Amino acid sequence: MIIETHHDVTRDALAVMARTKNPRQREILASLVTHLHAFIRDVRLTEIEFREATALLNEIGKLTSDSHNEMVLMAGSLGVSSLVCLLNNGDGGNTETSQSLLGPFWRLNAPHVANGGTIIRSDTPGDPLLVTARVVDQAGAPIAGAEVDVWHASPVGLYENQDPEQAEMNLRGKFTTDADGRFWFSTVKMVGYPIPTDGVVGRLLAAQDRHPYRPAHLHALVVKPGFKVLISQVYDPKDPHIDSDVQFGVTRALLGDYVRHDEPHPSDAGIATPWYALDYTYVMEPGETVLPRPPIK
Repeated sequence: MIIETHHDVTRDALAVMARTKNPRQREILASLVTHLHAFIRDVRLTEIEFREATALLNEIGKLTSDSHNEMVLMAGSLGVSSLVCLLNNGDGGNTETSQSLLGPFWRLNAPHVANGGTIIRSDTPGDPLLVTARVVDQAGAPIAGAEVDVWHASPVGLYENQDPEQAEMNLRGKFTTDADGRFWFSTVKMVGYPIPTDGVVGRLLAAQDRHPYRPAHLHALVVKPGFKVLISQVYDPKDPHIDSDVQFGVTRALLGDYVRHDEPHPSDAGIATPWYALDYTYVMEPGETVLPRPPIK
């Protein structure tokens, strides 16, 4: 392995990658080396740029904590998270899918809530939102007994782990679908919000003159044995940033209809006006049931 030209580096690195015993790991590593070396040649990466790039990767790692995941944020801001999601769902990205990116704010162990309950756990001013939803398979048959984990940002654009004014697990809850595949709950209407910009991702957006906003959305993670875990976000099409999501996550299948009502609720006079209603159907695909690793604690 005496290196004489830059071509020898790639040749010898690929030879080493070929020793990888696991076939899938071997395929990935060989392709990584091939494309990474080609990228370096294509942009004619300088030594200074290389040192800056490794420093940025180190900084991303240091910025990741129990309450913030800079790497997940960067993956979304480069379109990688959305691309991986689409390529692995909806017939390899060729059809619409309820699947979406996980995002950096999902937490394990959200408290279980009975259908019809609320996920509001502390004073959270905002317009009431009543959510009714169904979980079905690809043929439209209801999926009973599915566990549905939901979470969303507050009307001031912060998740509970970012905001000391919110109670622990505020605007988070776990539901179980009934015999008709339904679950329903009340909350407050969320708004769009800026992603954190005080790190590497923020400098990327500034360099590209991009805004940091995500359109308003409701997260859900649905688990049922025999089905692939469904990770979804339902977006408000009226949000001003619906066409320019900083994380490239909005697809047509993920647009919800957040219907505004200015008249009193027909059966609950305690619901203030205006109030909103969202009705959405989540479609699960068959597959292995594997929970993702939580990006934060």
